[in-house]
Formats: sequence, structure tokens, C-alpha cells
Amino acid sequence: MELHEIEVTIHPDGRVELQVRGVQGTQCLDITKDLEAALGNQIESREMTAEALEATVQDQTVITTRMG
Repeated sequence: MELHEIEVTIHPDGRVELQVRGVQGTQCLDITKDLEAALGNQIESREMTAEALEATVQDQTVITTRMG
């Protein structure tokens, strides 16, 4: 079983940032969809890192949403 890591950062202004590591390509979108839904699906921005675009095992995606 592969290890996937989701780093969640909650900023003082209410923004929530998710950073996914250890997945290939756009699999990070499937991994975070339930968490995004729980946060209200109000995505301000989605940034695919160079690693994600290269589809390597070290892919990272940063997703920012705002709570409240």
C-alpha cells in the first residue's frame, strides 16, 4: 500500500491550503475531493506543481480554499 501525505494549513484569514505528496499525476484530485467537499468546495485556486505535471511519485498539488 502506498503512503500518501496531505498537509493541511489553516491560515489566520481562514484560508485552508492542502498540499498532497506521494501520488502520481492528477490522482491528488481524487484523494482530496472528500476533504474539499467537507470544506464547502469553494476552491479559490488550484496549483499543480511541476512534479504533478511530470507524473512522478513525488507529485505535489497545492489547493487553497476559504472557510467561513
